Amino acid sequence: MILLGSTGSIGVNTLEVAKRFSISVEVLVAGNNIDLLNKQIKEHNPKTVVVAKKEDVHRVEHPHVFYGQEAILDVIKNSSSELVVNALVGFLGLRPTLTALECKKRVALANKESLVACGAFIDTTKIQPIDSEHFGLWYLMQNRPVEKMIITASGGAFRDWDINKLQNATLADTQKHPNWSMGQKITIDSATMVNKIFELLEARWLFGEGCYDAIIETKSLIHAFIDFKDGSTTAHFANASMKLPIAFALDGKMQENILPHVDLLKVGSLEFREIMTDRYPIWQIKDELLKNPSRGVVVNAANEAAIEKFISGKIGFMDIAKTVIGAYEKFDTLPKSVDDVFALDEEVRDSIR
Repeated sequence: MILLGSTGSIGVNTLEVAKRFSISVEVLVAGNNIDLLNKQIKEHNPKTVVVAKKEDVHRVEHPHVFYGQEAILDVIKNSSSELVVNALVGFLGLRPTLTALECKKRVALANKESLVACGAFIDTTKIQPIDSEHFGLWYLMQNRPVEKMIITASGGAFRDWDINKLQNATLADTQKHPNWSMGQKITIDSATMVNKIFELLEARWLFGEGCYDAIIETKSLIHAFIDFKDGSTTAHFANASMKLPIAFALDGKMQENILPHVDLLKVGSLEFREIMTDRYPIWQIKDELLKNPSRGVVVNAANEAAIEKFISGKIGFMDIAKTVIGAYEKFDTLPKSVDDVFALDEEVRDSIR
């Protein structure tokens, strides 16, 4: 396989699962964590390695090292692997997804932004989602009429904060996720609930038109529900680990034990909360966005540009959602092609910068 984003949490888990199933790694693509990358090279012996920056190439302990976006696309085109695991963060991951599909490769997708920004132009039959929420929905599917699909949210770093203090939240505050450790951007997205907006959009592209929603489940043990039209509801319980959806993406038959079962007696109780717009203002646009999912490119571009400004101290935490909502109201053009997606993405970013 080709692994894009090998040093992130999903990449690390993917390599553990690949080792268990004896899947060879042809290409490793990483960002700036060269020390971890070198350990991965030693253990998995890839043919080719790609890093983000030219200045890091000399630090990589491998004879075939390339750098930059074009190199990622080239290794996808020139590789013999039939599977691409895309765990890149951000809009950067879109072109690799498109290139992999053009090369008739199967894509195990953890890059949310690919479907959020360009879902209208992606053949989702070639996509296996790695997100635990979409995996949960897929796992629960039956040949029965569905009323609603529901995914769960942790609530992020500020689910228990005094709402009046949110405007003063710092970058360090956003990284204190209550349930697990993730990368910087996705942890910010979890705190704003943009992450869950993205996952609902992904679900819309993966499973088609329908009714989608999300609720907070504070222990992150239930990942998805399906309400069937007969009045029954099923839930997907699993301990919080990306290894289960990754294992199914790498080996579709998957008949091995990957995780310990959830012990409900030890769990004792579960808590559910509604996602409220005073704490998570981005939720105001959820329903309209799901009716017009092609506008996801605007939300994604605005969110990435707003996060840049937040990280650099130019705006406050609550201004991220304000910026995204403002861009969503301003840019109402629907892209009619992949080229339109990239052009609109740039236009939105320029406007916010």
